[in-house]
Amino acid sequence: MNLTLFVWRQKNAKEKGRMERYEAHDVDPDMSFLEMLDVVNQDLIHNGKEPIAFDHDCREGICGTCSLTVNGIPHGEQKRTTVCQLHMRHFKDGDSIYIEPFRARAFPVVKDLVVDRQALDTVIQSGGYVSVSTGEAQDGNTLLIPRHDAEYSMDAAECIGCGACVAACPNGSAMLFVGAKVASLAQLPQGKVEAAQRVCVMTETMLDQGFGNCSNHYECEAACPKGISVKFIAKLNREYLKSLKE
Repeated sequence: MNLTLFVWRQKNAKEKGRMERYEAHDVDPDMSFLEMLDVVNQDLIHNGKEPIAFDHDCREGICGTCSLTVNGIPHGEQKRTTVCQLHMRHFKDGDSIYIEPFRARAFPVVKDLVVDRQALDTVIQSGGYVSVSTGEAQDGNTLLIPRHDAEYSMDAAECIGCGACVAACPNGSAMLFVGAKVASLAQLPQGKVEAAQRVCVMTETMLDQGFGNCSNHYECEAACPKGISVKFIAKLNREYLKSLKE
């Protein structure tokens, strides 16, 4: 099938960007979206033109690197699907596709479709881990964890940190991301020791990095490729209020 692509091109963070039109011919419906961009780039290089810069790594929906906005929606219209798992069979011959980088104040554009998402890493580095001693590997079997707590923690831990929640939120909020990281640790015995300190420092860092506040639009959950629930934002708020009493 043949497609018309409108792609955001921006040389660097200081220069103004623009949409440029490209024609993608003979696209195989079984290609992934990134494979389609690979083919377009091959044609650009063959014609002596600058290829389109975009992020990618695992291409298996695990790493969260493939952060693109497709037709105005982070990762595209397919539910619970990263761009690298989005296949061209979901489009029609003759379609026009608009491809942009994630839009958020905390995600400055590096080049074309690549944005700097280091702000998310900074939030994790501030306290998104367990630093206290939790024993050796064999000690894990001696600490019984209720099934509900284990599953709740694992549901939160599904977050791959892609930033789609931030890009989809009108406020550029990272509360779904932070909520998932806080909840996954706070629900387990190993994470409870530092729970109060963790939620405070991660929340403060989130605000320092330029992320907005949550105002319950729920766009974050709708755009999340892993279906992370907004219930973890409620958990984040509860953990924060608990920390104020300690």
